[in-house]
Amino acid sequence: MAQVLFDLDVLRSFSTGMALGSYARAADRLGRSTSAVSAQLKKLESQAGTPLFRRAGRGLQLTDAGETMLAYARRMLEINDEAAAAMRGADLEGWVRLGVQENLGESVLPAVLARFSRAHPKVRIEACMARSVELRERLRLGQLDIALIWEVKGAVGVAELPNRERLIRLPLQWVGPAEPESLDAPWWTERRLSGVGRSHEPLPLVLLDASCPLRATVTNALDRAGIPWRHAFTSSSLSALWAATSAGLGLSALTAFGLPAHVRALDPALIGLPSLPPMTLAMYRAQAEPEPLVARLADLLRDAVAEGKRAF
Repeated sequence: MAQVLFDLDVLRSFSTGMALGSYARAADRLGRSTSAVSAQLKKLESQAGTPLFRRAGRGLQLTDAGETMLAYARRMLEINDEAAAAMRGADLEGWVRLGVQENLGESVLPAVLARFSRAHPKVRIEACMARSVELRERLRLGQLDIALIWEVKGAVGVAELPNRERLIRLPLQWVGPAEPESLDAPWWTERRLSGVGRSHEPLPLVLLDASCPLRATVTNALDRAGIPWRHAFTSSSLSALWAATSAGLGLSALTAFGLPAHVRALDPALIGLPSLPPMTLAMYRAQAEPEPLVARLADLLRDAVAEGKRAF
């Protein structure tokens, strides 16, 4: 039986179309005609030996085989692109200054740093893990080349910075223990038994300290809904917040991106709490036209965030 050799150009059209939600947009992005991309997809199905798509209204959905093919396509393209970057940048030297917030450290950085170091072994990365306020200040002072920062629309005291790229937009969610039903905390028992919207026990909050712009967003939402609240636990460390939340000291708020296993997002309707506004993860670069090393790191960060988003 002849060995199948998948065409990387075909796989790139396939993967790009799924990422953009449209093969017409994929054709435009890749500089091809729509008919050429359609021919590529037919070739891919022929090579796979099984249907990869099924009709869904006017669009297409992946079959189970298509989902499997997409996962392999992404891996093959990732290795190809990493090899190409390594050949172009094997002799590059210097250093890149990266800033990220704490909740992105475990969810984004490992894969990014591993791929970057393999492609550019002579480059040194200086990473700063800090709160959004500090990262913004470091960007203004020219102490960072690139940074990932979570933002809430309308947050007080958040100044605009140049060279911003929005990566993802996710709902801000109430966060509690992984198994809140098992809590014997009085505040949770009273709220659960009294019914949605009828609890008079002040809601205990587990939030970062006063420099966090998210605090006002959360408390303002509760005030507008007429829900009493109190600060039950405050810390400058996100890890400490998750420990307090998991222990049942109160509820916190963040997106579901990168949450540890011992906490989870809660449905606000089931616990009588208001919905919260969305958050945006933005990437900032110090320069509008960054150096090649910074541009490459930006590509890897963008890919890692997109991969993390696919988990939702």
